[in-house]
Parts: sequence; structure tokens; C-alpha cells
Amino acid sequence: MKKLIPLKHKNTFIHAAGGIGHAFRNETNFRIHVAALALIVGLGVVLQISAIEWLFVAGCSMLVLSMELVNTAIENVCDLISTEFNPLIKVIKDVAAAAVLVSAAGSAVIGCIIFFPKIIHIIKYTL
Repeated sequence: MKKLIPLKHKNTFIHAAGGIGHAFRNETNFRIHVAALALIVGLGVVLQISAIEWLFVAGCSMLVLSMELVNTAIENVCDLISTEFNPLIKVIKDVAAAAVLVSAAGSAVIGCIIFFPKIIHIIKYTL
């Protein structure tokens, strides 16, 4: 009988989980994004957002967290190459950070589109 997940693939998941754990323990911005995700999930539950809205929230959240992980990996590779100032490494790090910023800003816009009408509706009809 075949195993559902071959051992080599199981180790892949273990290493990936270790990478997430490393980012959570060592990267302040990753923890901030995880905390923001927890708040958004709570708000989504309270405001009873639709399944389609949950898809957008999940997609945006995974995009931002993934970009933060990629940014962390790029920064660590750059630090491995050189700990001294290098203008090209600065550009690489800045562009990687910009990718996180763009994904977070886009996600914030989508979050506003989803949540603001619901919050305004609650304010309008409870005051």
C-alpha cells in the first residue's frame, strides 16, 4: 500500500513550516502582517462577509504573507553575499521590500472595498 505523502515530500512540508516559523520568530513585519490577518478574519466573521469576499481576503492575505517570506529570503541571501554596503544589494533589498508594499497596499484597497460599506451601514443604522 502506498503512503499518501512520500517521505521526501513530508520533509518538504516540515522545512517549509520551519521557514514560516523562522519568519514569525525573527521578522517583525511578518508578525505585524499575521496580526493584521487575525484582526481581518475576526472582522470578517463579525461582519459576515460573503464567500466571494472571503476568497478575496484569503487571496490578498496569502499574497502579502508570501511576499513577506520572499522578501525575507532575498534579504538573507543579500546579507550572505555581503554585510558591507553595496549599492546593488541596496537596490535588490529595496525592490523586494517594494513588492511587499505594493501587495499590502493593494490588499488594503480591496479590504476597504469589502469592509467600509458594511461598517458604514452599521454606523448609519445604529446611531
